[in-house]
Amino acid sequence: MQTSPAARGGVLAPVLTVPKLVVGALVLAAIGVMLTGVFLRYVMVPITDWLDVDPVNFFWVEEVGELLLAWLTMVGAGVGISERSHFTLTLLTPRLPEGAQRAIQLFNHLLIAVFGGLVAWLGWGLVRLNKDLASPAEISLGWLYAAAVVGGILIALYALGTAGRRVERDPAHLLLE
Repeated sequence: MQTSPAARGGVLAPVLTVPKLVVGALVLAAIGVMLTGVFLRYVMVPITDWLDVDPVNFFWVEEVGELLLAWLTMVGAGVGISERSHFTLTLLTPRLPEGAQRAIQLFNHLLIAVFGGLVAWLGWGLVRLNKDLASPAEISLGWLYAAAVVGGILIALYALGTAGRRVERDPAHLLLE
């Protein structure tokens, strides 16, 4: 049975628990918001039309859904880096000696960490630039761009944390040998 990097213990295991819980909460919140939008649109609008009363405003549903999706994507990307669950094409590297595999893994994770740092840095600039602007639902646009800051930091930290791990032999790679 193969375990995830976080499940094997170490420093990252407790730290990774919080972003995983956040991703779960964001998924549940996004589902709840979208179901609310469906209910308001397809149940409440016909009822208010039939009763000839003012309709329920639900313009905020799409904006909150987009905000949750941005946060879900960025925090989920950090979790995916730590779990090593992103797509990889391993055609040549499993055939290389372990030292070369280790060097490629280190280079890849350092490159990912630099990318995460760049995303966080540029996201912070966008937060500062847009914090005083509000969406039509009166949500500060700073919250939207803050997802890039948090996600970029998580990506960088988890990439640096996984860069030092030893090269693992994936059972799928054994088919190539």
